[in-house]
Amino acid sequence: MTILTNEEVLELLKGVTHPEQDKDIVSLGMVEHLQVDPATGAVRFTLKLTKPRDPMAASVRRAAEAILTEATGVSPVIVVSEPLPPDSKAAKQQAMREKSSMSGVGQVIAVASGKGGVGKSTVTANLAVALAAEGFRVGVLDADIYGPSMPKMFGVEEYKPVAEVAEDGSDLEYIVPAEAYGVKVMSIGFFISGSDALVWRGPMATNALRQLLHQTAWGELDYLLIDLPPGTGDLHLTIVSELKLSGAVIVSTPQEVALADVVRGIAMFRNENVGVPIRGIVENMAWFTPAELPENKYYIFGPAGSDGRVAALAKEQRVSFLGSIPLVQAIAEGGDAGEPIASRDSVTGEAFRVVARTLA
Repeated sequence: MTILTNEEVLELLKGVTHPEQDKDIVSLGMVEHLQVDPATGAVRFTLKLTKPRDPMAASVRRAAEAILTEATGVSPVIVVSEPLPPDSKAAKQQAMREKSSMSGVGQVIAVASGKGGVGKSTVTANLAVALAAEGFRVGVLDADIYGPSMPKMFGVEEYKPVAEVAEDGSDLEYIVPAEAYGVKVMSIGFFISGSDALVWRGPMATNALRQLLHQTAWGELDYLLIDLPPGTGDLHLTIVSELKLSGAVIVSTPQEVALADVVRGIAMFRNENVGVPIRGIVENMAWFTPAELPENKYYIFGPAGSDGRVAALAKEQRVSFLGSIPLVQAIAEGGDAGEPIASRDSVTGEAFRVVARTLA
């Protein structure tokens, strides 16, 4: 078994030529969603055909399978995708996505957790601020439809979104996001009262999420962080189906009960129908440090840090351990006050910046 890099796979696939067009399938843009399983070396990609019912599709696929199997010792998974009929409903939906305001977004990173209460939203907000402090153009989409917290964490609870007309002459309107600490923020929380319960069934919630994704005026971004709700459900699958995610970051505490759910979250993203690479795990609430004893560390939830449970799980799952965030009062106070601690020059702020640099 040989584990190749994406670049090595593409070099191999340049040796597969489409007989009718006399060009290799990489140059023709026929290779999409390329992934290599770091554990098995199996290659997976979508072979995007240039025309419906291409008579050369089978021979091209067989050639790609043969060259990859010989190089890796493992049979690849190749999903063949044909162009949609121009008048079909799916084609029209795809055309709308191509007009999406996401076109200027570079890396799309989902921040997830297997269970609630591990500080996922706090990590998302501070990670975004830390990335912005490093000079990146950053946005945050609050995809936790039923429990939006980003407006409060960024201190923009009173923001009232307005619409602007696109400059491309299409007359499409886009929602202008809030901005704070160098980060563009969009949340369903801007459209509902803070005291209202959002009693929506799944389809209503997913449709609202689609609108926030594609009709927000994101502009040019290096990173868009998506704060997902806990667990694995409809909203997660909507994000995966609507976007080509660059990866996912998992947040966990050192508790055994939290780590068990992390394994399930990783399995969801690695599912063959999802196929999102895990960019790393962040250990939150790693230890408690009281303000009056800044040198002390109390490991409330068990062993933490590079020798702790989260780091061990990351190694076991073959993903990066992005770093540890302590449990300190200033983080909670910053979130409540709308002043993410990553915006301050402090030891804890630096911890978030270290995680941001590692991820970037």
